[in-house]
Amino acid sequence: MAKKPKDPNKPSRISQIRQSYQITKKSDPRIGLILLGVFLVAGAIGFGLLYLVFPDTLVFPIIFGVLLGTLAVLIVFGRRAQSAALASIDGQPGAAAAALGMLRRGWKTDPGIGFTKQQDVIHRLVGPPGIVLVAEGNPNRLKPLMSAERRKHERVADGVPIHEVYVGNAEGEIPLKKIVRYVTKLGRNLKPAQMTDVLMRIKALDANRSNIPLPKGPVPTSMKGARSNMRGR
Repeated sequence: MAKKPKDPNKPSRISQIRQSYQITKKSDPRIGLILLGVFLVAGAIGFGLLYLVFPDTLVFPIIFGVLLGTLAVLIVFGRRAQSAALASIDGQPGAAAAALGMLRRGWKTDPGIGFTKQQDVIHRLVGPPGIVLVAEGNPNRLKPLMSAERRKHERVADGVPIHEVYVGNAEGEIPLKKIVRYVTKLGRNLKPAQMTDVLMRIKALDANRSNIPLPKGPVPTSMKGARSNMRGR
């Protein structure tokens, strides 16, 4: 079986990690020292634990310590890289859509289902909590748009919980870096079969919408790398 030709425009995994590290270092200059410390502490713990089991040899404790230290570094770096990537796009149009793309399986994300000429945007999530309408932009312009979207969804998905979320740093808004965690804690009101039914019901609603080309600038390659690190791929 012939190998699929490598896309020359697609960055390698090493290149993605390097870009993630560079962006993270801009907002977190001590990231190198932090990762080194994490590696040493986790490695020492791993070495000590296995040395208690195999006191007559150093090979297994050393190998286990290196593996545990590396795993700890990957976990810490993935989290800090995600935070740095979100900080680098915070406030830009489409930033919330990029952040919501980090959600794991079980969520259906539809960016830009509602918008204004000033690039205020409403995104939609369908997941365990029900329907989540996520707004980013000017709150005064977004409120009537949010009310209109809520009414549209209530007509086609009667009885399904609808949550309204505004992304921002003002009172009553959710900061971009916390948006993923926030929506995942909204509860579990829909089972997978119910989600399928909801998606079918709102399909007709979306068929009558005009498409919005979301800005392509806010999502750097490092964001994709950070998302992959968080998902363990």
